[in-house]
Amino acid sequence: MNVVWDFFGVGGILVLVAILVIASFRILREYERGVVFMLGRFWRVKGPGLIIIIPGIQQMVRVDLRTVVMDVPSQDVITRDNVSVKVNAVIYFRVMDPQKAIIQVENFLEATSQLAQTTLRAVLGKHELDELLAERDKLNMDIQQILDAQTDAWGIKVANVEIKHVDIDQSMVRAIAQQAEAERTRRAKVIHAEGELQAAEKLLQAAQMLARQPQAMQLRYLQTLGSIAGDKSSTIVFPVPMDLLASFVDLLKGKPGTAA
Repeated sequence: MNVVWDFFGVGGILVLVAILVIASFRILREYERGVVFMLGRFWRVKGPGLIIIIPGIQQMVRVDLRTVVMDVPSQDVITRDNVSVKVNAVIYFRVMDPQKAIIQVENFLEATSQLAQTTLRAVLGKHELDELLAERDKLNMDIQQILDAQTDAWGIKVANVEIKHVDIDQSMVRAIAQQAEAERTRRAKVIHAEGELQAAEKLLQAAQMLARQPQAMQLRYLQTLGSIAGDKSSTIVFPVPMDLLASFVDLLKGKPGTAA
C-alpha cells in the first residue's frame, strides 16, 4: 500500500512539475512584447520569441506593437462662426514603449480614443466653417501634433490623423451654395470691368498714336471705306477728315462773288 501511495505521490509531483514547466513557457510573435512583473513590481520587457515565466511569482502582459487604426466616432462641433457640424476622423498610432503603455495608463486604447474625441472638438471649434472645409490638411496636422504630445507620456506615437466626413445641415448647404454663386457672380463682374478698363486704355493709346501720325489716320479712313463698301446696306456714310473740310471752306471763301 505504501508502495502504491509512494508511486502515485511521486507521479503526481512529476505531473505537477510538468504542468508548471509547460505553463512557464510563453511564445511572443515578432510584433509582440511582454511586460513582465515580479511579485507585482515591474521587472523587464521581454520578447519576441520564447520566454520563461515563473508561475505564481511572475506575471506577463502582452503588448501589440503594430499600428492601430482607430475610428473616432462622429462628434458634434460648433465652429467659431456658430455653425453646428458633425465630424468624424480616423487616427493611426502605435505603442513605442510597452512599459509606459501598461504602467502609465490603465487602458491605452480607450484613453487614446477619448483623448482623440476631445481634441477633435477643441481644435475644430477654434476655426470657421470655411477653414474646416478648405484647410483640412492643416487641421489634420494640428490635431496630430496635439495628440502626439499628450500621448508621449503613455509611450504612444500618433503617426497620422485624417478627418473623414464633415456633415452639414441642409439649410447650411443651401446657404453655402448661394454664397458660392454670389462669389462667382462677383468675380464675373470684376473680370468684365477689368476687360472694359483694358479696352479703354488700348483705345486711348490708339487715339494718341493716330493723333501723332496723320498718315496713319488716312490709312484708317481708307480701311473704313473698304469695310463700308463691302456692306450690303443701302446707306453709306463717308467719314471726311476735318482738315479737308476746312480747306474746302477756305477755297469757297476765296472765290469772287461768294458771300463772305
